[in-house]
Amino acid sequence: MSVRNDPLDKPDFGPRAEIPGAIESVRVVARLARFASPYRKGLALTLLAIIGTGAAVVATPQLLRWAIDTGLGAETATSVDVDGRLLLVAAFALLGAAILRGAFQFLQSYLAESVAQAVAYDIRNHIYDRLQTLSFSYHDGAETGQVMVRATQDVEVVRMFLNFGGVRLVFTTGLMITVMTLMLLADWKVALVAWAFMALIAVRSFYIARALRPIWVDVQEGQAQLGTVLQEALSGIRVVKAFARETFEGRKFARVAGWLFERSYRASMVQAVNQPTMSGLWMAALIATTWVGGIQVANGNMTPGGLIEFLAYVALLQMPVRSLGWMVMMVPRAATSGTRIFEILDQESEVRDEPGASEPINPRGHVRFDHVSFAYNDRGAVLDDVDFEARPGEVIALLGPTGSGKTTIVNLLPRFYDVSGGRVLFDDQDVRSLTLEGLRRQVAIVQQDVFLFAATLHDNIAYGQPDATDEEVIAAAKLARIHDHIESLPNGYQTWVGERGATLSGGQKQRIAIARALLMDPRVLVFDDSTSSVDSGTEYEIQQAMAVLMKGRTTFIIAHRLRSLQNADQILVLDQGRIVQRGRHEELLARGGLYREIYDLELRDQDEAYAAVGGGSA
Repeated sequence: MSVRNDPLDKPDFGPRAEIPGAIESVRVVARLARFASPYRKGLALTLLAIIGTGAAVVATPQLLRWAIDTGLGAETATSVDVDGRLLLVAAFALLGAAILRGAFQFLQSYLAESVAQAVAYDIRNHIYDRLQTLSFSYHDGAETGQVMVRATQDVEVVRMFLNFGGVRLVFTTGLMITVMTLMLLADWKVALVAWAFMALIAVRSFYIARALRPIWVDVQEGQAQLGTVLQEALSGIRVVKAFARETFEGRKFARVAGWLFERSYRASMVQAVNQPTMSGLWMAALIATTWVGGIQVANGNMTPGGLIEFLAYVALLQMPVRSLGWMVMMVPRAATSGTRIFEILDQESEVRDEPGASEPINPRGHVRFDHVSFAYNDRGAVLDDVDFEARPGEVIALLGPTGSGKTTIVNLLPRFYDVSGGRVLFDDQDVRSLTLEGLRRQVAIVQQDVFLFAATLHDNIAYGQPDATDEEVIAAAKLARIHDHIESLPNGYQTWVGERGATLSGGQKQRIAIARALLMDPRVLVFDDSTSSVDSGTEYEIQQAMAVLMKGRTTFIIAHRLRSLQNADQILVLDQGRIVQRGRHEELLARGGLYREIYDLELRDQDEAYAAVGGGSA
């Protein structure tokens, strides 16, 4: 498979958020606006600041007209009668209007941005909270890069819309209506001339904004895809290097980056071509207004101050008219981002607390699978009529070929997924009748691929019990056989762990995970056999730590090592989602069947090695 480094060759972005139509855009934007409802006071103050700014703005042309017509007085053949005091008053009045305009504009910008930032803060928190509550079934199919872009860049688009496309659109629209009305009242002939050019400019602005809309949608999708490619490349950097695929990944990234560059460049070109066109139209508007207004002054139908007032009005309308189209077209862009955001917020978790769910009371760890069946949404049955019982303190080993359903069984116990049929019972209660938090505090999972956070070793061990004392953390680390190693580090328990614990060996990470589980003091333990990829010395240390952790607790082990199977009270042999054999190690060996086949293919060598080292079977 090859990837062409061609910016014009559009990458496959996969499933994309549908671009909303006009009615849908209004609906989405109205829904986004509801996030601003808690900030009514801020919005009300913003509206007052808008009114104050508008009043100061429209007062300036009228003060100019008054200053010229009154301060300069009557004109004679040789001179103009100048009233110095009136001109001084006019100058101070203009200065006062400018100061008020600046003050109100500051308040408008500050208040509008504070509301927009508060709304963005709330939306990001809603997204994060929703992602935390969604079940595994959503995260199984979600692309991390896409989700991150929706929580960052799409929210930023909404923030800009609330400020520029919302608050400033109100200000711009109100200012335009007021100024155009004042122009009409002052002189309708000159007003119509100015309006004609403003209409051309407005139409041009809408046309350009409409042309830019699909380009900006592509830019948003490109940014999201770029985040996905980058996240995958960084997360899988070891695989990339192991297979010498740096060049391939570089071309894949360059292809998406090239598409993003091309679309961003095209948007810049459209704007660059539009800029001089708009400036030319505006200069034509000023020239036409001056020409027609000059005729009106010459005919005595307008005063010189009135002409200056008109020109000031035209100058005031320049930016509002030119930006109106851009502001209006922010609506579909915000609607597109809003659609992508609501795709997350509208997700309903398939696993959630049932009405009346209760906490486990005096938990013992008695687990029973009562004729359980399970199927993922897009696949066939994964488990079929699985039925077994695990009493408190027992060790249950799960064995079977890849895809036989071992991991699915242990994922159903803490309700990462809900069963499709049958029941999972915890202390004779259906797990669906228990609260998720209460149930999961009784089930600790030590995975084969241990995840450690970018935090201190102390914080990683205490992750499940954040209020644990230092003494409790150290006690758990000692039981997990990791205390001595931590003490040998320069900063001890305050040593910072790199991303995903990259600075620790596999065995060290496993023992930290065991310490983390010990600190929770759960009734049920789940081991995705964590000794399958470590050396025999590390395996022995981990087995000792596991033995301490397993005392008095119901334990499930996805087994890959013979020792785990020999120590199990019950071995469940799975094949194609069904339990085909069950019993202890010696019983199953004598019985033959699938267990004997797996033993001969995968476990006999371990048995012989243990016998050679220890003088007998392990």
